[in-house]
Amino acid sequence: MSRILVTGSAEGLGRAAAQALLAAGYDVVVHARNQERAAVLGELADRGAQLVVGDFAERDAVRRVADELNAARPLDAVIHNAGVWSGPAVMPVNVVAPYLLTALLRGPRRLVYLSSNSHTGGRPSALDGADWQGRGSGSYADSKLFVTTLAAAVARLRPGVLSNAVDPGWVPTRMGGPSAPDDLELGHQTQQWLAVSDDPEALTSGGYWYHGRRLQPHRAVHDEAFQDRLVRALAEETGAAL
Repeated sequence: MSRILVTGSAEGLGRAAAQALLAAGYDVVVHARNQERAAVLGELADRGAQLVVGDFAERDAVRRVADELNAARPLDAVIHNAGVWSGPAVMPVNVVAPYLLTALLRGPRRLVYLSSNSHTGGRPSALDGADWQGRGSGSYADSKLFVTTLAAAVARLRPGVLSNAVDPGWVPTRMGGPSAPDDLELGHQTQQWLAVSDDPEALTSGGYWYHGRRLQPHRAVHDEAFQDRLVRALAEETGAAL
């Protein structure tokens, strides 16, 4: 049975995806930022989920999580769901952490990255001088443009891997707020579907998805020169080659 990591699974979309995958019989690894948030995952751990803990704003914590996972049975899929809306952690959590996990984890053949419709407002020019270390408040739109581009770059550079980005919609999570108009269930279903389904559509790579439909992303996402610049910048910044 497939082994799947869902990052940022203490609540919201990540928790919903982890719960659904567990209910379907998959071997699930859940992730929390710290021990306090890990406590709310006890129910999923009781149902058989493995737990990893690490603050993805800190690169050393991402590396420790990768080492822990690489020491166990290889993962088949990763849902890179962890994300933040604002503040200094935007670039470290939304972009650097999924990049590092992609570079360091051995085995996953399916990768799902959390995008957003906000990525269309991202600026390719922001790659020059990007604040990868979170010294100041980062741009959410720029971070989502970068991670959506990363998903497309991985699809091109690793032809044996299914790599896709998902816009879950503006859903009523802690980040989205209680009045968000979109469907939380549909948001996590697309992540789950891309991670495990054998449907022909789910076996494609390099897509940008919204509620089960493949859409056209920002034109920079499929610009191979921009992809290469992004990957090179992240490799130089982290010392981990994709």
